[in-house]
Amino acid sequence: MSSASAHHRDSSLWAGEGDPFSRRGYVPASVLELLDRSGASLRAAGRAQMAEERYVAAHLCALRAAAAVLASRTGAGGFSRPRSVWEVLPTLAPELTEWAGFFALAAGERAAIEREGRKVTARAADDLVRQAETFVGIVQDLLGVPPVVALPEYLTPVAPIRRHTDLAG
Repeated sequence: MSSASAHHRDSSLWAGEGDPFSRRGYVPASVLELLDRSGASLRAAGRAQMAEERYVAAHLCALRAAAAVLASRTGAGGFSRPRSVWEVLPTLAPELTEWAGFFALAAGERAAIEREGRKVTARAADDLVRQAETFVGIVQDLLGVPPVVALPEYLTPVAPIRRHTDLAG
């Protein structure tokens, strides 16, 4: 459990004067749990040794942070058909529209990695980790919770991509 979760559990779930949560008031435990899981995904991305694993974990981090926003908004229900988080996010948090578009594109790449075994470069994976970290910070600020997700000061080096020429010789 993160320090934010522990803080909420131990402080009657209502923010008081001088409390970092007082800007927004009550933060549901489900929102804090999603942010905790987002942080765990970000840390997993930072430790991943394969670029594809890093990319998938970074996208999952952002997905969970976006889900925290949806969980915090009371109008999240009532849609007639299943919709992507990235499709719903702009309707409930218009200030995150550009981020939703960015991560929707990344979702396609993630699906190709998971279903088709597509390869990504270490650079692409590291860039997505940095974008996910930035997005989580924005979400935490939007929700009025203190920053609890941070990457280590370094990323674990990823294994080099093996080329077909490497396999032939």
